[in-house]
Amino acid sequence: MTEPSSPDFYALEELLTPEEVAVRDRVRKWCDTEVLPRINDYWERAEFPFELVPGFAELGIAGGTVQGYGSPGMSAVAAGLVAAELARADGSVGTFNGVHSFLAMQSIAMLGSEEQKERWLPAMARMEKIGAFGLTEPRHGSDAVALETRARRDGDAFVLDGQKKWIGNGTIADHVIIWARDEEGAVGGYVVDKGTPGFTATVMTGKTALRAVWQAEITLEGARVPAENRLANCRSFKDVSTVLDRTRYTVAWRALGVATAAYELALAHCLRREQFGQPIAGYQLVQEKLATMLAEITTMQLMCWRLSSLADDGRMTAAMASLAKRHCCATARRIVADARDLFGGDGILLEHHIARHHADIEAIYTFEGTDHVQALIIGREITGHSAISGRRR
Repeated sequence: MTEPSSPDFYALEELLTPEEVAVRDRVRKWCDTEVLPRINDYWERAEFPFELVPGFAELGIAGGTVQGYGSPGMSAVAAGLVAAELARADGSVGTFNGVHSFLAMQSIAMLGSEEQKERWLPAMARMEKIGAFGLTEPRHGSDAVALETRARRDGDAFVLDGQKKWIGNGTIADHVIIWARDEEGAVGGYVVDKGTPGFTATVMTGKTALRAVWQAEITLEGARVPAENRLANCRSFKDVSTVLDRTRYTVAWRALGVATAAYELALAHCLRREQFGQPIAGYQLVQEKLATMLAEITTMQLMCWRLSSLADDGRMTAAMASLAKRHCCATARRIVADARDLFGGDGILLEHHIARHHADIEAIYTFEGTDHVQALIIGREITGHSAISGRRR
């Protein structure tokens, strides 16, 4: 029987394999003992928690679903559970893993040659090398297909010029995948190694969300990248989209993780907090909020599990991933807002954790495709008409 207070109200755990339960529990234990006691201080100071990286590496989860090359090769369901558990503890830690394990490592695994995969992925799986994914630009976010960064062939190298913005891990990464157009206009992925002359990454400041993970503004001025660092199997923006489609489902799981944390925190607070002579959990308005939150979390759990099961069967489509990302992020946003409300004034204090989740869900709601863009991807699928204009190859 599921415990009455558990957010797993429909006993979803019974649908998981022993391996999936084991990796979830391993990550949850690490988050509870290592992340939660430390993360508020890092978040408040807007500093990256480098001290957590060795323990993260020992979990053996870097690379997620990547098969071979030292990666765990876990199921999409297991990868989703990991994403949810990390986000349940902290959105910044979850984002660090999302960029490294999914955007960066998956790009190499899906679009790299065998030699490139052997060269980069094993050290990234051991977390000896950190990856980043440089797509977004100052003038191109939702319309990233219009990217302006250029790659010019010069002998045995490519020379990169342009700017990138909002690049997670960009200042700490050993390998940054820069997406740029070549002289024929085709989009390619270029792995830029740390210390490359002409490559400058600066930490973005003033963020009010995901403060414990660093995003970078990147400038490329004549940065020379060896020709062998161009991902061999990327020939157009469609290939980039394939990576994004394959990793977007994990953002839905991250939203679920944040929502779960908010519900658990709110329930515990309402059971402790007394007003007018009794715990506030005994009041009808509070119970209505908690019941609504639990129902919405349950729908998110089932959607995420089913989507990942389809991914494991090779049947997940881009529109399916967009539907889950859009629904789960919007739903999590409501859940976290209600949870913060139940905390009253305490809800704006970092020590109770809910304020951090309340801020972080705004970033998760937006990144890897805004709510509006996801709606257009879904709309194109169900109507057969594209409302997205200006698309290039």
